[in-house]
This record gives sequence, C-alpha cells and structure tokens, in this order.
Amino acid sequence: MPTRFVKYQATGNDFVLIDNRATKKAFSGDEIKKLCDRRFGIGADGLILIESAKGADFNMVYYNSDGTQSLCGNGCRAAVGYAASLGIIGKSTSFQAFDGLHQATILDDQRIRLKMNDVGGIRKLNDAYFMDTGSPHYVRFVKGLQELNVVEAGRKIRNSDIFKPGGTNANFVERLPGNAIAVRTYERGVEDETLSCGTGVTAAALAASLEGYTSPVSVRVKGGQLDVAFKAAPPDRGLAADGNIPATFVDIFLIGPAKMVFEGGLEL
Repeated sequence: MPTRFVKYQATGNDFVLIDNRATKKAFSGDEIKKLCDRRFGIGADGLILIESAKGADFNMVYYNSDGTQSLCGNGCRAAVGYAASLGIIGKSTSFQAFDGLHQATILDDQRIRLKMNDVGGIRKLNDAYFMDTGSPHYVRFVKGLQELNVVEAGRKIRNSDIFKPGGTNANFVERLPGNAIAVRTYERGVEDETLSCGTGVTAAALAASLEGYTSPVSVRVKGGQLDVAFKAAPPDRGLAADGNIPATFVDIFLIGPAKMVFEGGLEL
C-alpha cells in the first residue's frame, strides 16, 4: 500500500512530510536520501515525520537530505501547517522538535509565528559570529552578496578545523536599507546553498542586533521574506574574557509562510 506524503515549501526550503503516527515507520539513511533525491526521488531539502508525543500536540522528526537529524526552522513551520491540515492542531500549538519544545501560531495572513529557543554563548570569530539557534551557525557580514560564490565559501567554512567534527552551517549577510538584511546560506546536511534556512535567518538577525539592528529584523532570502523578532538581555553587547558575547536572546520568533505544493503516494 502506498505511503501518503505531502510536499511543502517554506520560502523555498522544501520538504517531504509524512504522517507517521499510525505506522511508526523507521526510515533508513538510504531511504531518506532516495526520497530527497531531486532526480530519482520526490526531491527535497529534508524529510519531516509527524509523530505522537507526550506533553505536546505532536513530535516533529526532521532529517536533512543526507539522513542526519537537526532542527529546521522552516521545517517547523511546514510541520505546523501540515499538522493543522490533519486536524491535530488549531491556530496555536506546542510541539516537540530536535532541540526541545516549541510553540507556534498560525496568523490571520496564514504566516506562521514560530517561537525559537533562547540563544546565548555567542562567539565573536574575527569578523564573524558563531552561535547555536537549534543548529550551529557561522554568520559573516559581506558586501556584494549576490556575486559571492556561496557554495565554495560555505563549504570551506563548513569543513573548517575549528568546527570539527560536526561542522557548521555558513551564512553570508548583507545590510539593506532600513532595518533589513539579505542572507544566503550554505546548509550542512544538504551540502549546498538552499533558498532559505530558518535557523540561519534567525542567527543572522541576532548577529544583526549585535551590529546595531533592532527587533524585528526583516530578512530577504532567495526564496522570499522572513521576519525575526526577539529581546536581548542583558543589553551589554561587549566581549567577555572568554570571547563570548554576554547577551542572551529570549522571546525569539521566526515569522514566515509555509505552503503545501502537492501530495501523493509512494512505494517504500
């Protein structure tokens, strides 16, 4: 019997989603790679399984296209949209993900407002920042973002010795007029530039705050537009003796669309 799936995109970051509550199927790394293959499978940046959870509306299990697990901010919004279509949730939800519990609200304009976990321990690395927004992210401000070879530059950073053994995602950010930035991201696990990365956009917005931006920050990605709202406490943005930035960001919200593209069945 074919397994039902839906395909979602969230500002161009695309996912295969499966309601796994009843079947509880375990997917192998090879199966995930095959599903996400753009020529021999459905094609996606990742696979999302919706599963039952204790103390939450559902559990979102996310796999990158290479079969590794992590948090995916755009994927969370897609999962919320799909869970609503299944009747699991209404306009608001509390759900489990890779890094713990998250809350989300479906807004009147159908954008989804996702609460991210607090972020601290941000490090200044020469002209860049490094932080964990559910996944590790390197953030550097650049000029001429559209001309930058993101795959080449991002792959070098992703595999840099200082980030071994796990590696990191790499984000390149350009200042725009007003309280806005543009971001391009090389994603670990996809091993390529993606049209959007939710945890990367979040990291870029928090780095922009350390550069003088205020909440909310408007973020332009190749796949569309996102907004990131947050609070910083304490307000001190200086460097501590260990190289960490003492500010902790709380009440972080990633706001943007998530839309179903198509649905179908597949033989596994």
